[in-house]
Amino acid sequence: MACLAFTAGCSSTDSHVLSAPPPPEPVTTTTTTQTTPVVVQQTPVTTTTTMATPVPQTVIVTQTPPPPHQEVVLARPSADYVWVPGYYTWRDNQYQWVSGHWELPPNSMSKWVPPHWEPEGNGYRFYEGHWN
Repeated sequence: MACLAFTAGCSSTDSHVLSAPPPPEPVTTTTTTQTTPVVVQQTPVTTTTTMATPVPQTVIVTQTPPPPHQEVVLARPSADYVWVPGYYTWRDNQYQWVSGHWELPPNSMSKWVPPHWEPEGNGYRFYEGHWN
Protein backbone atom coordinates (compact mmCIF):
# COMPACT_ATOMS: atom_id res chain seq x y z
CA MET A 1 0.00 0.00 0.00
CA ALA A 2 2.72 2.27 0.58
CA CYS A 3 3.44 2.09 -3.09
CA LEU A 4 0.00 3.26 -3.97
CA ALA A 5 0.19 6.30 -1.86
CA PHE A 6 3.42 7.18 -3.51
CA THR A 7 2.06 6.93 -7.02
CA ALA A 8 -1.34 8.37 -6.22
CA GLY A 9 -0.13 11.91 -6.50
CA CYS A 10 1.52 11.22 -9.84
CA SER A 11 -1.42 9.76 -11.66
CA SER A 12 -2.31 13.02 -13.40
CA THR A 13 -1.24 13.51 -16.99
CA ASP A 14 -0.82 17.30 -16.60
CA SER A 15 2.74 18.42 -16.33
CA HIS A 16 3.60 20.88 -13.62
CA VAL A 17 7.19 21.64 -14.42
CA LEU A 18 8.38 24.77 -12.72
CA SER A 19 11.10 26.76 -14.42
CA ALA A 20 12.28 30.38 -14.59
CA PRO A 21 10.48 32.54 -17.13
CA PRO A 22 12.34 33.07 -20.35
CA PRO A 23 14.66 36.07 -20.36
CA PRO A 24 13.24 39.22 -21.89
CA GLU A 25 14.15 40.07 -25.45
CA PRO A 26 17.33 42.11 -25.67
CA VAL A 27 16.63 45.81 -25.77
CA THR A 28 18.45 47.64 -28.48
CA THR A 29 19.01 51.28 -27.62
CA THR A 30 19.66 53.66 -30.44
CA THR A 31 20.97 57.09 -29.57
CA THR A 32 20.65 59.67 -32.25
CA THR A 33 22.34 63.01 -32.04
CA GLN A 34 21.38 65.86 -34.24
CA THR A 35 24.18 68.20 -35.03
CA THR A 36 23.66 71.64 -36.34
CA PRO A 37 26.39 72.70 -38.71
CA VAL A 38 28.37 75.69 -37.51
CA VAL A 39 28.58 78.35 -40.15
CA VAL A 40 31.72 80.42 -40.00
CA GLN A 41 31.64 83.54 -42.05
CA GLN A 42 34.92 84.39 -43.64
CA THR A 43 34.53 88.11 -43.16
CA PRO A 44 37.66 90.18 -42.67
CA VAL A 45 37.95 91.57 -39.17
CA THR A 46 38.67 95.25 -38.91
CA THR A 47 40.16 96.50 -35.68
CA THR A 48 39.97 100.18 -35.00
CA THR A 49 42.19 101.57 -32.30
CA THR A 50 41.02 104.87 -31.00
CA MET A 51 43.61 106.89 -29.21
CA ALA A 52 42.23 109.15 -26.56
CA THR A 53 43.52 112.43 -27.90
CA PRO A 54 42.79 115.25 -25.52
CA VAL A 55 41.12 118.24 -27.01
CA PRO A 56 43.86 120.86 -27.09
CA GLN A 57 43.16 123.83 -24.89
CA THR A 58 44.41 127.21 -25.90
CA VAL A 59 46.28 128.54 -22.93
CA ILE A 60 48.01 131.89 -23.26
CA VAL A 61 49.75 133.25 -20.20
CA THR A 62 51.46 136.63 -19.84
CA GLN A 63 54.03 135.32 -17.31
CA THR A 64 57.23 133.76 -18.60
CA PRO A 65 57.28 130.02 -17.83
CA PRO A 66 59.92 128.94 -15.28
CA PRO A 67 62.83 126.76 -16.42
CA PRO A 68 62.17 123.01 -16.28
CA HIS A 69 63.00 121.05 -13.12
CA GLN A 70 65.96 118.71 -13.01
CA GLU A 71 64.26 115.36 -12.63
CA VAL A 72 65.53 112.06 -11.36
CA VAL A 73 64.70 109.46 -14.00
CA LEU A 74 63.58 106.25 -12.31
CA ALA A 75 64.48 102.77 -13.55
CA ARG A 76 62.84 101.86 -16.86
CA PRO A 77 60.10 99.22 -16.42
CA SER A 78 61.11 97.51 -19.70
CA ALA A 79 62.86 98.33 -22.96
CA ASP A 80 59.49 99.18 -24.56
CA TYR A 81 58.89 102.23 -22.33
CA VAL A 82 59.84 105.81 -23.17
CA TRP A 83 60.61 108.53 -20.64
CA VAL A 84 58.13 111.41 -20.92
CA PRO A 85 59.83 114.40 -19.25
CA GLY A 86 58.03 116.66 -16.81
CA TYR A 87 56.77 120.11 -17.79
CA TYR A 88 55.03 123.19 -16.45
CA THR A 89 51.31 123.56 -17.04
CA TRP A 90 48.99 126.43 -16.09
CA ARG A 91 46.47 125.67 -13.31
CA ASP A 92 44.71 127.81 -10.78
CA ASN A 93 46.30 130.99 -12.21
CA GLN A 94 49.84 129.73 -11.71
CA TYR A 95 52.45 127.45 -13.25
CA GLN A 96 52.40 123.94 -11.79
CA TRP A 97 54.97 121.23 -12.39
CA VAL A 98 53.81 117.91 -13.85
CA SER A 99 56.38 115.19 -13.09
CA GLY A 100 57.91 113.04 -15.80
CA HIS A 101 57.09 109.34 -16.07
CA TRP A 102 57.67 106.21 -18.12
CA GLU A 103 55.01 105.58 -20.74
CA LEU A 104 54.33 102.77 -23.19
CA PRO A 105 54.04 104.23 -26.73
CA PRO A 106 50.94 103.35 -28.76
CA ASN A 107 53.19 101.54 -31.26
CA SER A 108 56.88 100.95 -31.89
CA MET A 109 57.12 103.74 -34.47
CA SER A 110 55.67 106.46 -32.19
CA LYS A 111 57.83 109.34 -31.01
CA TRP A 112 56.97 111.58 -28.08
CA VAL A 113 56.53 115.27 -28.91
CA PRO A 114 56.91 117.05 -25.56
CA PRO A 115 54.57 119.79 -24.43
CA HIS A 116 56.04 123.26 -24.69
CA TRP A 117 55.44 126.97 -24.33
CA GLU A 118 55.99 129.33 -27.26
CA PRO A 119 55.97 133.13 -27.22
CA GLU A 120 52.83 134.56 -28.80
CA GLY A 121 52.03 138.26 -28.85
CA ASN A 122 52.43 139.58 -25.30
CA GLY A 123 52.28 136.14 -23.74
CA TYR A 124 53.16 132.46 -24.02
CA ARG A 125 51.02 129.79 -25.61
CA PHE A 126 51.01 126.19 -24.31
CA TYR A 127 51.08 123.21 -26.71
CA GLU A 128 50.12 119.78 -25.34
CA GLY A 129 52.54 116.85 -25.65
CA HIS A 130 51.49 113.94 -27.85
CA TRP A 131 52.62 110.76 -29.61
CA ASN A 132 53.47 111.26 -33.24
